[in-house]
Amino acid sequence: MNTAQRIILHLDMDAFFASVEQVDQPSLRGKPVIIGGLSDRGVVSTASYEARPYGIHSAMPMATARNLCPHGIFLSGRRRRYAQISRQIMAILQDCSPVVEKASIDEAYMDLTGCERLLGPAEDIARSIKDRIFHQHELTCSIGLAPNKFLAKIGSDLDKPDGLRVIPPASVPEFMASLPVSKLPGVGAKTVARLHELGISTCGQISQFSLEFWEAKWGKRGRALFYLAQGQDDGQVVPRRKAKSCGAEDTFARDTADRETIKTWLLEQSEEVGRSLRKIKSRGRTVTLKIKFNDFQTVTRNRTLAQPTDCTQVIYRTVCGLLDEMRLSKSVRLCGVSVSQFQARQSQLSLFPEQNSPRDRNLDQAVDTITAKFGNRALVRGAVLSLQTREPSEPKETK
Repeated sequence: MNTAQRIILHLDMDAFFASVEQVDQPSLRGKPVIIGGLSDRGVVSTASYEARPYGIHSAMPMATARNLCPHGIFLSGRRRRYAQISRQIMAILQDCSPVVEKASIDEAYMDLTGCERLLGPAEDIARSIKDRIFHQHELTCSIGLAPNKFLAKIGSDLDKPDGLRVIPPASVPEFMASLPVSKLPGVGAKTVARLHELGISTCGQISQFSLEFWEAKWGKRGRALFYLAQGQDDGQVVPRRKAKSCGAEDTFARDTADRETIKTWLLEQSEEVGRSLRKIKSRGRTVTLKIKFNDFQTVTRNRTLAQPTDCTQVIYRTVCGLLDEMRLSKSVRLCGVSVSQFQARQSQLSLFPEQNSPRDRNLDQAVDTITAKFGNRALVRGAVLSLQTREPSEPKETK
């Protein structure tokens, strides 16, 4: 690849959660392993490659996965273990470049521009990363190398599992000409259908129409589509993206319209969000309640506080107030809590002691100390013990 061009690497771990389980439990190797919520209300997070020939994929309802592969091995997963391995993999990447952007728990971008002078050709760097990950963790990954982020991501998906695809700048026009439009980022099923109505199925066919045509047809979206179809993307690799929000949500095992039951869930979620905020030393001013009804209609309500908070009780009282103001015309399937509009935590006298009282702060500190030592379930509020059946959705990372 030409060193005058940007060199972007995208790494994607292969069936990450399921692969970690197969490494930690060798008896699972070669068997269909499905990770996700174990009740019929749950969804698949990851499926091993042995499970995929049965048609199982992420975001599929767990009930469907069980019907497709009744002899599969179904596990709820171990979030802490996956996060531990993820941190170690990210450390390997940072040994090669200071510009690493973690896109999710199992994927990342790297800007290798200029690294070749120190570490050799980009393809050799990529192979070295793959070798180190396999040597240390017995896990495989797929890597794409390209002049920009979106082409690198596409490349990492082409030869899975354990793939390495290089897309040199000179080959981009040829590569894009035959690439299906469904591979473009942000192009979903509805857009694909609209493009098919125009007789367009590849990126090369998009480029046959002028920029003015696409701008007239779809405005800014049409302009972005035109440039992506030519393989152009100016997106930068942004290391250590600052958190913008922190949230937790759960799908109930059974739909409910009982407000007290919902408030019990909100208490546990407020505790999780408050603990996460205190861990990253941030406070937020906007508290949001999310409700999803049994017909999948989703409603959110938020309130901006007079001062930022990381206090569990303040978060909980706020979302309860929002729930009290909401009319529950149908049974509820899911509820969630999030806090945003962050400000760095500072030690200063509160102008509103009724919001962040010393008693609440001392309680939070005591709970944090116990859970840090003995785990999140070591200390549970009495109200939360009433939750006999818990079917959590996939936990949300801080964004």
